[in-house]
Amino acid sequence: MMTENFKILTEFVKDMSCETPDVQTYLFVKDNISKYHLNIEITSKPLKNKLIEVNTTLKFEDKEPNEKKSQFEMTYTSIVKVDEKIKNKKELEKILLCDVQNKISSNIKKIFINILHNSGYTEVQFDKKIDFNKLYNEKFN
Repeated sequence: MMTENFKILTEFVKDMSCETPDVQTYLFVKDNISKYHLNIEITSKPLKNKLIEVNTTLKFEDKEPNEKKSQFEMTYTSIVKVDEKIKNKKELEKILLCDVQNKISSNIKKIFINILHNSGYTEVQFDKKIDFNKLYNEKFN
């Protein structure tokens, strides 16, 4: 049995915002939300005691130059302890950008969907599983 080379000690929503300026915007966005795109950014920074803070930011936004738009953004933070045997920067990156993300992704998705649904956009679903390994490979290979 392979033991994992990292452990998520805690995870929480660090920041979230959803903005729909007015009713006209809400009605416009409700008709156009299928054109919105989900963007994910992952950053990390070292903390004391070999811990790493990993911030996964989701943005759901309109790429079109529409006057009327809503904005949805959430930063989800994971505090990760990585096995001391991991010295290789590439290996570490893969853990933070893939393995950690795969572990937290269903949680993140659930929370973000709830935010959108509670903001009045009940029809939004993220059916596709986010393929973090693919994103990682596109970024680094």
